[in-house]
Amino acid sequence: MKPGKKPWQIGIYEKAMPNELSWKEKLQIAKTFGYDFLEISIDETDAKLARLKMPAAERLELLRMVYETGLPIRTMCLSGHRKYPLGSEDAAIRTRSLEIMENAINFACDTGVRIIQLAGYDVYYDPSNPRTEQLFYDGLLQSVQMAAARGVILAFETMETGFMNTVEKAMHYVNRINSPYLKVYPDCGNLTNAAKTYGTSEIEDLHKGRGSIAALHLKETFPGKFREIPYGTGHVNFGAFIKTALELNVRTFVTEFWYTGEADFRETIKTSKAFIDAQFACL
Repeated sequence: MKPGKKPWQIGIYEKAMPNELSWKEKLQIAKTFGYDFLEISIDETDAKLARLKMPAAERLELLRMVYETGLPIRTMCLSGHRKYPLGSEDAAIRTRSLEIMENAINFACDTGVRIIQLAGYDVYYDPSNPRTEQLFYDGLLQSVQMAAARGVILAFETMETGFMNTVEKAMHYVNRINSPYLKVYPDCGNLTNAAKTYGTSEIEDLHKGRGSIAALHLKETFPGKFREIPYGTGHVNFGAFIKTALELNVRTFVTEFWYTGEADFRETIKTSKAFIDAQFACL
């Protein structure tokens, strides 16, 4: 390794910045504060889902801004399946779910996204049952086949619900599908909350993803609360997570925090990066 060259990349979640900023502004801000890439958000809102139908000219313009700023969009947080889940008992919703997946894969190919993070839910707004779990598996298999055909990695986020709140649960589907294009993208905050609930070790759980962890979300949590917790005010042992992830050959990390209306969001972005950099520096 060359002096000063770190063997990992740290990205920033798009929602850490105000939504009204332009793409160029978001990329420039991320670059200014030392991030290596941006994680794009495709949530369940119509505006975010519409991004997947972005015309070719707009995709080309987005790539131009990526090259101008020197800050790539390397991962995608695809949480739109909360509203349109793969496991829905409504056939029309399942059709929409697979359409979203196909569009997301095509968008990734066009814009340089390497990893699409999947929300680990069979259903979200409806009760889970054996049928929704089977439908989820069926849709997942189709999704992985589409991703494999385009060379895009799909990776499960470990969530806040019992369906897939641990790496072990995510690995059940990874092993069952058995494809190099389906991995795990754990959320260390959600893993910490799950471990406290079950009385287990979040670090031992992370080890269960050995060889299948595509990236790691660095998110702070507090017991019973899963988002909008400033770094250093919760109970996540970031040093242990980062050390273990590096030992497991994980090299892609994303800081997940949210813009919540603060006047100087740039200061939050700056201090958050400094906090995470300090965790790496202590290794």
